[in-house]
Amino acid sequence: MRNAAWRSGSALAAALVMSAAGCEARAAQDYPSRPIRFISATAPGSGSDVIARLVSPRLSENFGQQVVVDNRAGASGLIGAEVTARAAPDGHTFWIATLSQLISTTLANRLQLATEFAPIGLVATTPFVIVVSSGLPVASTAEFIAYAKSRPGQIMFGSSGAGTSPHLCLELFQTMAGLKLLHVPYKGMAPAITDIMAGQIHAGCPAAPSMTIFGGRVKVLGVTSPGPTPLAPGVPPIADTLPGYELLGWYGLLAPRGTPKAIIARINQEFAKTVNAPDIRERLLAAGAEPAMSSPEAFSAFLHKESEKLRRLLKDAGVKSTQ
Repeated sequence: MRNAAWRSGSALAAALVMSAAGCEARAAQDYPSRPIRFISATAPGSGSDVIARLVSPRLSENFGQQVVVDNRAGASGLIGAEVTARAAPDGHTFWIATLSQLISTTLANRLQLATEFAPIGLVATTPFVIVVSSGLPVASTAEFIAYAKSRPGQIMFGSSGAGTSPHLCLELFQTMAGLKLLHVPYKGMAPAITDIMAGQIHAGCPAAPSMTIFGGRVKVLGVTSPGPTPLAPGVPPIADTLPGYELLGWYGLLAPRGTPKAIIARINQEFAKTVNAPDIRERLLAAGAEPAMSSPEAFSAFLHKESEKLRRLLKDAGVKSTQ
């Protein structure tokens, strides 16, 4: 009797699994059945908004449904994250998240990107560059490390605020290089760069595409990507001098948790087709984003790794949530 009951239960479980798989396959086959909402957690004109609007017309063609960019700015990206998390998990809402949102959700300790959303894929990356005042008697990363080591607490670096990407860029740098630098937070990276150019502070870590505004008035030591990048041609990676150093800005896709895997795979497929198209790739590079489309699994692993890295960095830097 017990064996019969066990076989009956096993058969029922198998039937339920097959039924669920069949429902998921049918849902994927019918997808999309209406316009798609593409959330940008930033204001119009920002990096993620530019990327979303650049790819959405081609995505509309590929999906056969209109892809509408919906800006939900505010609370350092938490509003856009909340809107996405509360949406129906049917593939008709997804959002473009960035390193900034990973920082803000990590600080807020809610809406965790690695665990509370369904990863679709990494889309593109934007490295930073470490720059120093032209008045510093250094010409390379190695020389800057030696110079700063001999002046603990005297070398000032500027950022766009505590816990921002430019701040964490140099927090990671000083930790790995064994330095003691002095952080000077600004209300944006532009005034920080202005003061580096004027020699008021010594270093900074702006996004690589902003190199065009430097006009030779700062020294660019290295790029924060693990290897060379077309976004900073001719600039060596910091990792060449400081092995293992890496901090990338990035754009990645997330859907509400529970979105069927078959639909996630379809969205990933259409994004890959779009991002890897030669004309779109060229336009992304011109916008300061290097195409780097990944699988959902690879993006999930990336988010877990980066989340742990950020927690340590934020703790070591003494950055606390203001949310």
